[in-house]
Amino acid sequence: MLLSFRVANHRSIRHEVELSLVATDLNERTGRDMGVRSQGRQVTVLPAVGVFGANASGKSNLLLAMNFMRAAVRDSFAEWGKAPDAVPREPFELDPRAGEDTSLFEVDLLLPTAGEHVRYTYGFELSDERVEAEWLHAYPSGRRQVWFDREAGRPEEEGGEIAFPGRGLRLDKRTSESIATLTRSNSLFLTVAAALNHPQLSAVHRWFLDNFWLVTPGEDVEDRTDWTRRLLNEDQHLGGELRERFLTLLRAADLGVTGLTVDPDTGDPQLLHRSVADDGGKPLDFWRQESLGTHAWFAFLGPLLTVLRTGGTLLVDELDSSLHPLLAAEVIRIFQDRDANPRPAQLVFTTHDATLLGPTVAERPLDRDQVWITLKNGTGETELYPLTAARKVRNDENLVRRYLAGGYGGVPRLTNGEVARQLALLEEGLRATA
Repeated sequence: MLLSFRVANHRSIRHEVELSLVATDLNERTGRDMGVRSQGRQVTVLPAVGVFGANASGKSNLLLAMNFMRAAVRDSFAEWGKAPDAVPREPFELDPRAGEDTSLFEVDLLLPTAGEHVRYTYGFELSDERVEAEWLHAYPSGRRQVWFDREAGRPEEEGGEIAFPGRGLRLDKRTSESIATLTRSNSLFLTVAAALNHPQLSAVHRWFLDNFWLVTPGEDVEDRTDWTRRLLNEDQHLGGELRERFLTLLRAADLGVTGLTVDPDTGDPQLLHRSVADDGGKPLDFWRQESLGTHAWFAFLGPLLTVLRTGGTLLVDELDSSLHPLLAAEVIRIFQDRDANPRPAQLVFTTHDATLLGPTVAERPLDRDQVWITLKNGTGETELYPLTAARKVRNDENLVRRYLAGGYGGVPRLTNGEVARQLALLEEGLRATA
């Protein structure tokens, strides 16, 4: 489970920002259901957080940073090696000095071990040429164990200096030297160690493979549709475990779907719709006859059901872009419900939809500490902060009204009719000079 994510010098994020998924004392919704035991005490991890903010404020870049970290852990050894002495990072563009500074990525995790959850901190810093630093710390008994700590060496050295100062990482001298030898200056030590099947490090590496799935609006609908279809086809050979969950979610969306069948020619799932004839439902051609809303929801169910089954972390950019606000709210409530989300999986999403803040406590799916704000400051940098840091927020406060009024930041600085007036003045000036 994800406790926090830190990033600096990536795209519009210049200075370090941190997103926390640990519940605060203000939380009155998730505390009873989402606690896990770690180091002898109960820790309440938030199952969902929403990031709100104006257009171009950096909401998407936060999720892209998480996804970049996943790709780095997954691909640095195989893919980055195709371009020697190069790291495909994206430092902040609006400050020429940013290219000389490192980019930082770090996560705090809880991983299940022998009935409890152990905390791990893993991170790295990158320059354009190499991995400048990398570290993994574990807290099996509440005290930090430094499993490895890496610093870049001289330019002619490969992986730099990799130290194993603690006793928690069970690496003999021969194994550690072997991994260090194979670690290029532009690849991550964690990736190499996992490739060599080191059991402790492979567990942390596996977390990245199973988490930070990014769902973006529009362009990846076909890929996610294939994901859902593959999942359902695989499920047919596993006893149909997911079929009823899938149908329940389809019916809940009120799309007129009554059932699911399989195309005898292609083997693809087909949705059955209510028809005039009481014949159990009529299949429609998915791409020609199903609505865009059905496409969007069908495509979303693959990633959703995957993380609910594995307990992963799902990243959704613009949750409201293709889902009705009521349906988007229900997605959040799925993650909030321990019975519906027993692993539990986590959801990090961005949105413009203020209705998800709800005018009353009963109507909003998010608690106060589950709402984060992005804004872009005067130098073009993204700032990230929790709603609760903007001002003292009462539990019964109308978050929608206060947010839209600019009380928490993260909304465009506009007055009603301002854009229309500016265009009218421009048109008037053009006519005068014509």
